[in-house]
Amino acid sequence: MTDTVAVAIELRPRDRAALQDALAPARPVYLTDLAPDARMDAVRAAKAALARHTGKDFLPGEAAALGSAKLVQFVTAGLDFIPLHEIPPHVPVAGNGGAYAEPMAEHGLGMALAAAKRTIPRHEALRRGEFPQFESSRMLAGGICGIIGFGGIGQASARLFRAIGMQVHAINRSGASDQPTDWIGTMDRLHDLLAASDVVILSTPLTPATQGMIGAAELALMKPDAIIVNLARGEVIQEAPLFAHLQANPKFFACIDAWWIEPVRQGEFRMDHPFCDLPNVVGSPHNSATVPGILGVALRRAAANINRALAGESPHYVLAPGERMI
Repeated sequence: MTDTVAVAIELRPRDRAALQDALAPARPVYLTDLAPDARMDAVRAAKAALARHTGKDFLPGEAAALGSAKLVQFVTAGLDFIPLHEIPPHVPVAGNGGAYAEPMAEHGLGMALAAAKRTIPRHEALRRGEFPQFESSRMLAGGICGIIGFGGIGQASARLFRAIGMQVHAINRSGASDQPTDWIGTMDRLHDLLAASDVVILSTPLTPATQGMIGAAELALMKPDAIIVNLARGEVIQEAPLFAHLQANPKFFACIDAWWIEPVRQGEFRMDHPFCDLPNVVGSPHNSATVPGILGVALRRAAANINRALAGESPHYVLAPGERMI
């Protein structure tokens, strides 16, 4: 009998076709096409499920009925804001790690270069009629790019920063990777990485262990002209200490794509400190992954992970015990 995958998100015909090809021989069953009773039957029979947000994709009781699933796979990478408590605890839950890695890494490089070259402050100077031609900017080549979280996004970032002449230092949970680095360590070497780096890329998932991991003490270890780029979650950095550090160290730059209060996760955009008033901040509206065609890429990568589970192999990016935030 062909395995079925309960797909809890609405997809356009071209994306359905791409998913069907990627899942074959498994068969996707679109819950949005079914009446409530048929939906529940499909959920109970499914050997895997694909969702975006359990609190919005599944009807009441459906997530709890996924007991026969070998994997609940999400099309999104970060799962910290998704209510996962109704999914049976024995069922593995996986984020779509690395699905958006390439555009996010490119975005991070662009932000870091804008900070190093002081692009936004110089643009503002021109707008005021000034012409600061002989004010110095920075070369990143020859420096160290430190990457916190060396999964798909971190590895894609490493390739780009190495291409402009930077060394790559990284930390992850295992302290090892088959991807090239100049130095790699475990998370307990965070302080060493921060002290050595000219650019720091945050690409770690938000978990109880990483929440608030960068505070005043960690920022104080960094070089006074370092650049920190947050592609992860706002909560990885403590908001008030970051703002104070930026005020006290005008050569230090923060590139913020992931904010503390955002519309998708909390229903609004809000900051408790006026970061965008500071000249040493480069901001973007958490759009580092927003490029044409990226949903198709994400679906194919999610399908590949589902196929691993259905084949009896260990799927990637499964949340460890204690990592389900809510």
